[in-house]
This record gives sequence, C-alpha cells and structure tokens, in this order.
Amino acid sequence: MLAIADNYFAQFALPVDFEINSGRLGSRYRELQAEVHPDRFAASGEEQRLQAIKLSSYLNEAYETLKSPLRRAGYLLRLRGIDVEQVAQSDLAPELLFEQMELRESLAELSGGESAFDRLDELNRKAASRLAERQRQFVQALAGNRLDQARKLFHELQFLHKLQTEIDKKEESLESVADF
Repeated sequence: MLAIADNYFAQFALPVDFEINSGRLGSRYRELQAEVHPDRFAASGEEQRLQAIKLSSYLNEAYETLKSPLRRAGYLLRLRGIDVEQVAQSDLAPELLFEQMELRESLAELSGGESAFDRLDELNRKAASRLAERQRQFVQALAGNRLDQARKLFHELQFLHKLQTEIDKKEESLESVADF
C-alpha cells in the first residue's frame, strides 16, 4: 500500500515551491486515490480498510492544501517552521488595514442596480490585482528566505482572499435580488 511521504509536495512528486503544475497535481491525485480508495479494500481485513481510509483522507487534505494558493502559501511557511496561526498586530501594515476597511465599506454600501455590478467588477479587479501582487511578493520573500516578510505577506493574502470571498457573496446576493 502507498506510503505517506515527508510532505505534500513529495507525495505528489512536485517541487516544494509556490508555483506548481496544477495539471500534474490533479492527475497524480487521481492516480493515488485510485490506488488507495477504500472501496478497493472492502473485502480486505479491518486493518487494511482503516489504512486505506487514513491514506485517502491524507491525500484529500494534501490535494486541497496544494490546490489552494492561500493554503499552499501557509503550508510552505509551516514546512519552514513558521507558525501562521498566530497573527500579531505588527504583522499587518496600517495601510493594509485602512485599505481593507475602505474596500469593505464600499462593498457594504452597494445596493442593487447595474451600477452596483460595475462597482463590484471594479472592486474585484482591484482585489485580484492586489492579491496577485502580494503572491508575487510572497514568492520572492520565500525564495530569498525572508521568512518574517513572507509570513506578513501571507497574512495580507488571507485578508485579500477573504475580501474576494465577500465580493463574490455580494455579487451572488445582488444577482438573486435582480432575478426577482
């Protein structure tokens, strides 16, 4: 049966890097899941069935982590011994907090109508642009082994990701109102 590798990247035969080949990740995930899927071990002994469930769960977690740029960034930091769960106030630049507050206020003020969708598109482009820029900076900080800077950028990525999620929810809510 499949053995658990030292890290998620090794499990999928990928280099330990922020930039990954998502096609390779997906195909390797399907190959490995086919190998350890619990249904293949339905007639096996209890120990083998439990091991298959454990491996399948591990592969699901590894795949979801590497598939998501945000989770992958956090995982890369954890591999380097950085605790990403604790966020200090000093980790977040006042400019970022102010900008986030402004963007969220703009989002909250949106009401129905065509102009709301235009404004949402503008907010989404702005958030996507900032997210792409922070990801680029994160990759550079990690490559330069500037782990404290990479950790701070990771926390900024979390804020931006959450903002994009809020924008998507607002768009869905406006679309459902517009459908009536």
